[in-house]
Amino acid sequence: MKGKEKSTYEEFIEDPKQKERLDKEYKELLVSELLLASMQEDHISVRQLAEAAGVSPTIIQELRSGKKRNVTLETLMKILDAIGYRLILAPKDKCKPKHA
Repeated sequence: MKGKEKSTYEEFIEDPKQKERLDKEYKELLVSELLLASMQEDHISVRQLAEAAGVSPTIIQELRSGKKRNVTLETLMKILDAIGYRLILAPKDKCKPKHA
């Protein structure tokens, strides 16, 4: 009897380089999606969020669109605070991504 055929996703993540790339892009997508959802829920514009967070509207727009990939911890904390979130650090073994 043949084994179960692998999905495209399963084949993709077998390659360590592809899995690393996926993990990185997934984390970036989470920030973008969090901003989009929060801004939509609160009916807040890019400029309003930028002002509330004390950062440039360009930073907010680039994070929303996925163009900005690196942001300082201080900037991220300001933005999260402005949308009512906080950053929690947890040991890796207790907080595994669903796709791992």
